[in-house]
Order: sequence, then structure tokens, then C-alpha cells
Amino acid sequence: MKEIGPKVIRDHLIDQHREFYPLLPMVVLGAVDAKGDAWATLRAGQPGFLSAVDPYRLRANLVRDSADPAEAGMEDGKEVALLGIDLGTRRRNRLNGTLYRRADGFDLTVDESFGNCPKYIQVRDVHFVREPAQPTSVPSHIGFTLDDTARALVEQADTFFVASYFEERGKRRVDVSHRGGQAGFVHVGADGWLMIPDFLGNRFFSTLGNIARNQIAGLTFVDFASGGLLQMTGDAEILFDHTSNLSFKGAERYWRFRPRRVVWRPDALPLRYEIVEWSPFTLATGVWEHTVPTS
Repeated sequence: MKEIGPKVIRDHLIDQHREFYPLLPMVVLGAVDAKGDAWATLRAGQPGFLSAVDPYRLRANLVRDSADPAEAGMEDGKEVALLGIDLGTRRRNRLNGTLYRRADGFDLTVDESFGNCPKYIQVRDVHFVREPAQPTSVPSHIGFTLDDTARALVEQADTFFVASYFEERGKRRVDVSHRGGQAGFVHVGADGWLMIPDFLGNRFFSTLGNIARNQIAGLTFVDFASGGLLQMTGDAEILFDHTSNLSFKGAERYWRFRPRRVVWRPDALPLRYEIVEWSPFTLATGVWEHTVPTS
């Protein structure tokens, strides 16, 4: 990435990405709260709720959501990350920068922006079940470990989103990204750790680089059928050792995550998604076949 990075990671949005964001009904955000915990979240709006004011600033018309734990890290002047992803076309763009609050949302100035390949993204149709500004009436559930419902959602998921960050010379860089695989590609161990294969193609190393330097991450799993969000923050590490007896087709390496705080928000999203096509890259990966080590 030392040679390629400066060519593809920009300090502005190119025209293609400026035209892309207004088409989206949903966006993924990554933020860091006052305790230093990372959170990933999904927020929805009618297409047009995102717009590029100019090449250096993305505007989001989003009301605040007190039920979302990521909101604690989205105060004025805070560094955040954003992933624009269209699950209907598998297009995506990532950026990070500084958030500036407005009465009806926020502006995000661009520090880094780069496109991603569509690997491991399942194609899904989407529709709204209520107006995005109308909050759900279903209460959240907060815990410290995965209960049976949360564990079942993780173990059948083919997609999740991960937020991470590091700090250097007083500057924080936050990242949020997509991970996909066959249903059940995330293994939940008896010790509470989530084991995650890292597949061929994740070559920007934004997530893994952050985890290598700062072993904190936030994961969000989506119940696409009900709009529920399972958000968790905790400890992450790359497994450089103890992987000789792991066997997962397509995995170049492995990392793991242990939640310290878990928030289940039923009906959090006003969207519902239905899978219509599996990524051929996803189908080329494997499933867990052997016992996963716990240490």
C-alpha cells in the first residue's frame, strides 16, 4: 500500500463518488465515544439525504438518535468514518474526516476517501417500512455479553460492519468497513470471542492496521428482515499465532473480537432488505470445519 495508497486514497471526493452518495437510502458510520470505545452504526434516509456540497465536504441530513450508542462519538469537531454502500449494486466508497454539526444533521470534511471493490457483498433489494425520521417504539436491550438471540444472529450472518481507529501525533483516524462471507462465517466461541476469517482482497489494511496498533473495535450485525441492529464494542486482535489448526477456504489470516458492551436495537432501521444474489466471491469461500482454538 505504500506505493498504491497515494494513488487511490484521496483528500477529496471524485465526481463519481459525489454522484453516488445522493442515491443511497442508508449509510454506515464509525465513531469513538468519550471512553475510547469504537461503535459502528447504520443510519437511513430517503435518497438525497446525503449530498456532496463540494469535493471536500459531504452533507448528511440526519436527526440525532439517542438510542444509538455511536451518537456519543458524533459530536461537533469529532473524527468519524463513513461508508457509503449500495447493497443493490455492490458499489461502495469509504471516507473519514471531521464532523461538524448542523441543525438538521452534519457535514463531514474529507481527510481520506477511497473506493472499494465489490467482493463479498451480497446483492439485496431494499424498501422502507416507515419514514426514516420516525423512530421505532421498540426499546433497546443493553448487556455485556451475547445472549442466545444475539449469538444466533451472529452465527447466521453473512455480513457485518466494523469500526476501528488509531491516534498519532494528536490526530485520530477512524475507519468503518464491510465484511462478508457465507452465512455463519463468524464463529462464536464458548469463551465469548468471535473468530473472523480475513479473506483475499482486503488489501487496504485500514481495519487490520488499526487493530494492530489499537486493539479496539466496534462491530454491528444487521437483521435485514426486521431492521434490528446488534451493536457491540470491545477488544480485537489479529491472530499471528495459534492458527495452524484453522481451516477456512479463502482466508489469508484470522482476527478475533470480544465484546465488552452489547446493544440490541430491534426495529432500529426503517429499511428491510431481501437477498437476491450471492456474491460469487462469497460462494468461493468456505465454512468452519474444525474446532476453533480459544487461545
